[in-house]
Amino acid sequence: MKRFVAHILADWKLVILPALLKWGIWGVGAVAVLDSSSIPVPMDAILALYVWNDKPHFWIYCLMAAAGSAIGGLLPYGLGRAGGELFLLKRVDRARFERLRDRFERQEFLAVMIPSMMPPPTPWKMFIFASGVFEMRVPYFLLAVFAGRMVRWLALSLLVLKLGPGAVDLVARHALVVVPIVGALAVIGFAWWWIRKKRQGKLLAD
Repeated sequence: MKRFVAHILADWKLVILPALLKWGIWGVGAVAVLDSSSIPVPMDAILALYVWNDKPHFWIYCLMAAAGSAIGGLLPYGLGRAGGELFLLKRVDRARFERLRDRFERQEFLAVMIPSMMPPPTPWKMFIFASGVFEMRVPYFLLAVFAGRMVRWLALSLLVLKLGPGAVDLVARHALVVVPIVGALAVIGFAWWWIRKKRQGKLLAD
């Protein structure tokens, strides 16, 4: 079985991936679908090379990659929705499960968007799977993943345009710093949104 899996991965890296990448912009979208749905792919590195070699159209690559990631995420989302609560409980303890559920109940959109913005090693697929378990609505799910991925890859593209493809390694080396900073900014943004919403509700009530 291990040899079979290794053979499939070798074919993927040496044959399938190069073939998809020849499709250009569409290939980036197709690879993003596979990355989100099943086979892990170094999307940051792939996107960086395309952006560096076609600088004027960097935003199109980000757009296609974000769309592909949202579409591919429907597979783990669907598995979670089909009855993944028991599976999730085998992977996380009850306390963490309750925290995930509370997060989705408070603000499901940000609960998916924020992890989608984060670089590895953020356990992105766990949040996507959880969004299915907690029955997040599909349009909101797609929009949240798309928005988060778009922010992430636009930021990466700007770094690549400034520093070159080596920006990917820079982000990877400082992931432990980047993740808390992005998370803190997201929390601040959420707090600002929540306070503003409460104030608007109070004004309407008055």
